[in-house]
Amino acid sequence: MKTTKTSCTKTDVYARVTDRIVSDLEKGVRPWMKPWSADHASDRLPSLPLRHNGTPYRGVNVLLLWGEMVEKGYDNPLWMTYKQAEALGANVRKGEHGSLVVYADTYAKTEENDKGEEIERAIPFMKGYTVFNVAQIEGLPAHYYHPTAPRDHGRTIELIEEAEAFFNATGAAFRHGGNRAFYAPSADFIQLPPAAAFRDAESYAGTKAHELVHWTGNEKRMAREFGKRFGDKAYAFEELVAELGAAFLCADLGITPEVREDHAAYLAHWLEVLKDDKRAIFSAAAHAQRALDFLHNLQRTEAGGSARRLNTSVCAA
Repeated sequence: MKTTKTSCTKTDVYARVTDRIVSDLEKGVRPWMKPWSADHASDRLPSLPLRHNGTPYRGVNVLLLWGEMVEKGYDNPLWMTYKQAEALGANVRKGEHGSLVVYADTYAKTEENDKGEEIERAIPFMKGYTVFNVAQIEGLPAHYYHPTAPRDHGRTIELIEEAEAFFNATGAAFRHGGNRAFYAPSADFIQLPPAAAFRDAESYAGTKAHELVHWTGNEKRMAREFGKRFGDKAYAFEELVAELGAAFLCADLGITPEVREDHAAYLAHWLEVLKDDKRAIFSAAAHAQRALDFLHNLQRTEAGGSARRLNTSVCAA
């Protein structure tokens, strides 16, 4: 039996997405960390959720589908609509329930201004639609069911080397010493404890990724400023952007991040912000995605080789 596409108003989409993430936060769980729980990190490399054609999802859709993957036990990152499965000669199994993702775009509207002139204005809109994990679909070509290879533990050093190449190509100033990790905006440098102080190389790289997202927000770069919108919670909101951006970057680089306990204090602030503003999680995910795109754009081809280029195709969230 064909599953009917979910129909939502713009307000419904904002509320449904926010309510899903608030529910996780109220349980003390950060949805952007769930894909790397102990049950899943042992045999799969972290991956961004993918469309049926291999294009990564972006922004808030990453959070939604990561949450679905862990809650329902999917270890395959590929998703598609009912019609896309049908076009491939496959079908969604009877009784399966789809997962919500959102699509944002604009449409042109012609209006008359005060001078009687016709002007065209871009009107933003958002709609929700339903996708299914390939684990819910029968009859797909075999390669759809095996898109990711099991983790090869021999690649650990290579992955970290690629991550370091990525970090170095940004031009950010990293300093080491002490027992704290932070970004200093006025002096514009990232401070980290010595690498040997971290539990493992991935913990070090994941922390580095978090502080690097903060670095993108400097007034000389992306000039992120949330004070007017979030007041005394602006700093906590910036921390949310950095957490999301680091999770996205770690997935790109094949790094398994960890929850930083020193950020646990922000959970209550995040809940307040998200409950007060149904669009806040969309904003945070969008800022995180833009920070990631900014970092990718800093990667440069060098003489005798090139920095690792990751998939950053621009597509709807």
